[in-house]
Formats: sequence, C-alpha cells, structure tokens
Amino acid sequence: MTWLYITGFLVFVILIGYVFATALNSSIILYIAVIFSVGMSFVSYWWSDKIVLAMSKARPVDRASNPEIYNLVENLCITAGLPLPKIYIIQDSSPNAFATGRDPEHGVVCLTTGIIDKLEKSELQGVIAHELSHIGNRDILLSTVVTVLVGFVVLMADWFRNWTFFGGMRSRGNDSEGGQLQMIMIVVAILLSILAPVAAVLMQLAISRRREFLADADGALLTRYPEGLARALEKISANPTPLKEANRATAHMFISNPFRGKKISKLFMTHPPIEDRVKALRGMEV
Repeated sequence: MTWLYITGFLVFVILIGYVFATALNSSIILYIAVIFSVGMSFVSYWWSDKIVLAMSKARPVDRASNPEIYNLVENLCITAGLPLPKIYIIQDSSPNAFATGRDPEHGVVCLTTGIIDKLEKSELQGVIAHELSHIGNRDILLSTVVTVLVGFVVLMADWFRNWTFFGGMRSRGNDSEGGQLQMIMIVVAILLSILAPVAAVLMQLAISRRREFLADADGALLTRYPEGLARALEKISANPTPLKEANRATAHMFISNPFRGKKISKLFMTHPPIEDRVKALRGMEV
C-alpha cells in the first residue's frame, strides 16, 4: 500500500506537470520545479528528524536520566524486532507523542512530559507501541515523500498562474499558430492550478489518517492490549491544553491533533476522529 500511495501520487504530479507544460508550450518551468523538489526531498530525507526535534524544542534522554521510559521503549523494541530508537522529551504539560526518522535504524520517539505524567503504564506502552509501529512501517518516509510532492504541486500551480498572467499569455498574444486545442489546454490548466493544490492536500491528509489507523492496529498487536491505547487516546483527546510547541508543519506527526478546540471538517483533519480510532481498537481481537 505504501508503494501504491507513492506511485499514485507521482502519477498525479506528473499529469499536472504535463498539462501545465502543454498549456505553456514550454517545459522549463517543469525542469525548475523538479530540480527544486529533488533538493527538498534530499533535505527532508536526511535532516527532517533534526529539523522537527529542533522545532519542538525536544531534549534527548538516556537510561541514566529516565530509566523507566528507556526500559519501556527498549522492551517494546525487542518484542517488535526493531533497533532501539533515540528517545526525546518535550517539556510540555499537554499529553502527546510523535515518531520521526527516515528508517528504523535512525528512528526517534518523542514524548511530552504531560503524557508521561498523565498516563498509566499500560496506556503509555500503547502510545509508545503506536509510535514504534510508525517507525517500523516507514510512515515517516512516506509522510516526507508525500509532503514534498504536495509542495511540488503547489509550486507548479503558483508558477503556472504567474507565468500565464504575467508573461505567458502576452507572449502568445501575437502567435497565430495557437489553435483551439491550445486554448482548451490553457483553460484546463488554469482550473487545475486552482484545484490541484487542494486535491493534493486532501490526498495527503487521507494517507495520513489511514496510516494512523494502521499504527493503532499494529501498536495494539505489539502490546497485545488494545484497551491500553484506547484509554490513552481518550485521555489525550480529553485534555484541553494545546501543545505549546506545535505548528501546522508538524501537527500531522503527533499521535493526536496537538491543537485543541478547533472544529473542522473530517476531510481536512490530519488525524481520524478519536472516537473512530477507539471504536476500531475495542473491536480488535488479539
């Protein structure tokens, strides 16, 4: 499914680029966008974990500084057959957690002090197992690739509109060789430049929500106790305090939406509704 998501998204991006290039009768904008997106991909792949941890003001912990958390993570890693990830803590009373790292060998699990203080051991195990499942399923890599592709679509759309309205249309104004097909492609491309970024973001959010359900299921199988994660999700969602260090760029990485009190359409949610996740967990047989 991961490769299906990436392939489908790549096909979508290529089709958008093809329409824009055909409408403008010039491929240079596509070349520039591809070079820029490759650069973004390189930076995201190698340094995304460091960037996210710096943005979240997380600090590392080891066995000596926090033996209880270290042992919980280590024991679950042994059960899952995963390398021990680096462990980070965010000094924040809001209960939440996320995982990052480009692959299991470079994984990172980050917990807030709030989630450590507020959850029981079985609940905290469920949360850590969920985050380890993200690492094992390489969801962070998928998220990075999809985020870059969304940025690629938005970039192409912006360039196309600027080129069309400030240069492209004028340069073809005296071109008598342009036919009806060219004009149709221009109209289609203008519509796509408006709709494609929205569609790309919706696809990104849909993939993110599906991967949360998968990490919930895998985490519950890892602990053999779905009720622990279900109760943890209920406690996290019931806490009214927003995460101070959260921002829109990293919100989708957390186990639960770090922003509180904002009602939005399910289509635009970064996470599935908590009640749906809890229902799925309590319906599992392990």
